Amino acid sequence: MNVVTDIMSEINEVMSLIDEKELDNALPYFDKNKRIFVTGAGRSGFQGKGFAMRLMHIGYTDYVMGETITPSIQSGDTWVAISGSGTTKGIIADTKVAKEKGLSIVVLTSNRHSELAQLADCVIVVPGATKTGTGIKSIQLLSSLFDQTVHITLDALALKIANRDHTSNEDAFKGHVNVE
Repeated sequence: MNVVTDIMSEINEVMSLIDEKELDNALPYFDKNKRIFVTGAGRSGFQGKGFAMRLMHIGYTDYVMGETITPSIQSGDTWVAISGSGTTKGIIADTKVAKEKGLSIVVLTSNRHSELAQLADCVIVVPGATKTGTGIKSIQLLSSLFDQTVHITLDALALKIANRDHTSNEDAFKGHVNVE
């Protein structure tokens, strides 16, 4: 058993099932005149932080829920919720509040029929295995396959946004931290 080869095979399988039209459908929800709020629990939250960082690099005003500098949400903002299972109670509860307050909801999940997905204006299905057993089965622990492939999917979405906005790598670098 070659674990690295097996993991890469799983990642390739999931990524081949990503519907790029779903990424394209998400593009209108990302507008530099809107604030973007990103949420996810555990490792999904880590992937969300990476996406928020990339959005900042390409010129967006965005926040990660739960951070001390995150302001109140307002009607017209965009809410990005990440949950492999789509059943994470805190993420569902917060997304309900965001919907009630008039935010546009973009959800990334492995389960199109989950409660979280039902709250969305736009769903991006990332069918990697999760801790609850949804998605393509994996040799990896818990939701590792979902986490890996949602990271790649979010990077693909960020690239589509940057390309649409004509934001170059050099432009993005200007937003990168310069005190290192």
